[in-house]
Amino acid sequence: MRCPFCQSDDTKVLDTRLIDGGSRVRRRRECTSCGERYSTQEVVDLNIPRLIKTDDSRESFDEEKLRTGLLKALEKRPVSTSDIETSIQRIKHKLSTIGEREIPSSRIGELVMEELKGLDQVAYIRFASVYRQFQDIEEFRKEIEKLMKK
Repeated sequence: MRCPFCQSDDTKVLDTRLIDGGSRVRRRRECTSCGERYSTQEVVDLNIPRLIKTDDSRESFDEEKLRTGLLKALEKRPVSTSDIETSIQRIKHKLSTIGEREIPSSRIGELVMEELKGLDQVAYIRFASVYRQFQDIEEFRKEIEKLMKK
């Protein structure tokens, strides 16, 4: 790891901790040349399949789009940032273990709904109403009844 202050290649690790439910490693480092301390994070580089959109176009997975969708559904709900990040990591892990080169984008929507169902039921209904394009109150009622049965 190169020091961000003096660009030296000679650094040492002072402390290592797991964060985001063990999906990331945070390391506290010290440069042996200039003595400055800084933190780094390691994340597994996952091979996530490309997405097939409803119009048959293809695009790469975008973690920021995923995060934005989750945050919009969870707006003003009592869910911690670390729980949201853990959910994002779980979704990415599931996508990387599918073993396909391309998947329908609808699969991500289903994974998001699974996560939201566990995080916050109000956020789940918000997301489902947009994702499944609810047309009337009856569709809301049916989805809420499904939640109440579980």
